[in-house]
Amino acid sequence: MLTLASKLKRDDGGKTGRASGASDSTHRVSIRDRLLTKEVAELEAHLPSTCKASFPDEDKLHHFQLAVSPDEGYYQSGRFEFEINVPEAYNMVPPKVRCLTRIWHPNITETGEICLSLLREHSIDGTGWAPTRTLKDVVWGLNSLFTDLLNFDDPLNIDAAEHHLKDKEDFRKKVQDYIKHYAR
Repeated sequence: MLTLASKLKRDDGGKTGRASGASDSTHRVSIRDRLLTKEVAELEAHLPSTCKASFPDEDKLHHFQLAVSPDEGYYQSGRFEFEINVPEAYNMVPPKVRCLTRIWHPNITETGEICLSLLREHSIDGTGWAPTRTLKDVVWGLNSLFTDLLNFDDPLNIDAAEHHLKDKEDFRKKVQDYIKHYAR
């Protein structure tokens, strides 16, 4: 992350040295990348204790992984990996998020699709994505899917929600079985 921040400062400082009207695409930094430089620094300073962000390439802040290790509830003792890709049109559109860990969850499918209103570009309930939202909101939202945002009433994985409705203890056992096999 320091690498991109350094590049931004170096590029800003070098603008006066260029001839006016000269275009050098190797020195252009997108609005997304400028936003991400600030947001990643804020995110790292305020990351929930149950989360860890990792950036495979520190020059590409638009692609990173998040590990969530809930410390309470059904999913306690699991480690769930998410892949977050921030599109070029960010912050007008939300990041694309996918769960990489197989999970038995009413709001996450076994193939990694996620139902979280703030990740919706258009939401009828008014809680969807807005340009005022940040990566910190996304991370806190993903973290909350394992506690207070766990929603059995509006599921994406209907089988998991119905399983919970029919037999909570068997649901708990299946969650623990998934954690044992996929989330360690």
